[in-house]
Amino acid sequence: MANEQSSSAEESNLSSLVSSASLVLVGSLFGSFSKLFEQVLLGRVLSQPAFDAFSKGFSILMLSTTIALVGFNEGIPRFMSRFDDERDVRGVWVTGIVIAGLAGIGIAVGLLAGGDWIRQVFFGADSPPLLVTLFALAIPLVVGLRVAVGAIRGHENTIYRTYAYDLLYNGLRVGILLVLLFGVGMGVLAAGYAYVIAAVVAVVVAHVLLNRLLSLRGPFRTHAGAMVRFSLPLVVASAVSSILSQVDTLMLGALASAPNAAGIYNYGYPLAAGLPVILSVFGFLYLPLASRLDDDSNRAEVDRIYKITTKWIYIVAFPLFLTFVAFSGDVVEIVFDVTDPRSSTALAILSVGFFSSAANGRCQDTLSAFGYTTYILVVNTAAAVLNIVLNIVLVPTYGVVGAALASALSFFSLNVIAMLVLWRLSGISPFSRSTVKTFVLLPLVLFPLAFALSSVVELSIVTLPLFAIGAGLVAVALVAVTGCLQAEDEIPIEQIEERLGIRIPVIHRYIPSRRE
Repeated sequence: MANEQSSSAEESNLSSLVSSASLVLVGSLFGSFSKLFEQVLLGRVLSQPAFDAFSKGFSILMLSTTIALVGFNEGIPRFMSRFDDERDVRGVWVTGIVIAGLAGIGIAVGLLAGGDWIRQVFFGADSPPLLVTLFALAIPLVVGLRVAVGAIRGHENTIYRTYAYDLLYNGLRVGILLVLLFGVGMGVLAAGYAYVIAAVVAVVVAHVLLNRLLSLRGPFRTHAGAMVRFSLPLVVASAVSSILSQVDTLMLGALASAPNAAGIYNYGYPLAAGLPVILSVFGFLYLPLASRLDDDSNRAEVDRIYKITTKWIYIVAFPLFLTFVAFSGDVVEIVFDVTDPRSSTALAILSVGFFSSAANGRCQDTLSAFGYTTYILVVNTAAAVLNIVLNIVLVPTYGVVGAALASALSFFSLNVIAMLVLWRLSGISPFSRSTVKTFVLLPLVLFPLAFALSSVVELSIVTLPLFAIGAGLVAVALVAVTGCLQAEDEIPIEQIEERLGIRIPVIHRYIPSRRE
């Protein structure tokens, strides 16, 4: 009886995670599509210098927001999932909103005070002075939104995050951008206004939804000391992680000899950055779930869930990765109407770096759930230092391609080191007989075929999605017929069937029975 209850609980944990992932996938795809649409729209409508200025302003917003959050985007859901008393749970939110909010305001004030210097060094004298001001004003608003989403995550609620962040914040921002660009005739400043207005609305709505889960008014017990001790390493780790994703643009602006190099780079970067979206769909509930299981001394269940989710992240992300590498030139031309070979080369190189995260799974979330935040700091710092050094060495000579190489090598190093640290500390790794076969088989079989096809075929706006879908079907079929599936894979497959409203009996034939 005890074994049956344990098995039922384990199935419930995995089923909840996969069910959450399917909902987050919808929201994340919408969010990622809106961000990509935003990049494509601005890339097509704005002049290249104006798009270059937007890219730098966006990088400043992302980096500043990450620093201001002081690691609480991970600390808030972790601590909330471990408390039962509502006063403690409310205190976690209060701690986050006060400390991160003040940090966001402080950074915004600093940027406003040094706006002229920042504009001259990174943007050039011809860029609109108001652009830096608008992105600076957005910082504390986005921080407040992220704190609310972190608290919603701590309650293991998926739908409110999807409403407030994925749909409202991203959708409203794009809508405002369209109105300001085409209705008002505003230029690059439209992006700045869109970020500010969308963040104002979204932060209010997110807290209204959070109030349904937890009354924000009432007595509270803060745990500032414990949260800061946990999150302090994540402050630097998050900052340097953001550096990994944003410093290339700033380095190109400061070091590249070619004009508008940052804008050219950002024709490839946002496409490659779509690959981790597949990774993030499992991450929203993974951290609080892993933290709760660790609190129950059940790391074996964490290991099982980690292996299964990593394999499916890899399978789902692989077709897009294959498309971006084998048909990089076609993809950039279709999306941005740009034929610059530097952009397509950057896309192919960056895709390799970003895809290494898929093979690594929710490694850093697992380290965070177990409380190993100092190791996250060390790993991320090492990767960020490597990225900066490589940018300094490569960008002056190789420009856009050098920045892509620096970023890809840094991401790959980060993921390998983090995986080794997790394995050394806890014995948990993404590798099992099933995952190793999957990791080796898909690239070994599909890449030669894709490269051969790319030498004779050019993708169009119609054939691009058809190729990606076809590659996905072939990947799933290949995994099934070669014995890469295991009994637990029935759960994610059933969730996919439920969402699609169809049943795929041929796949179930290749899933081993739990009795075997």
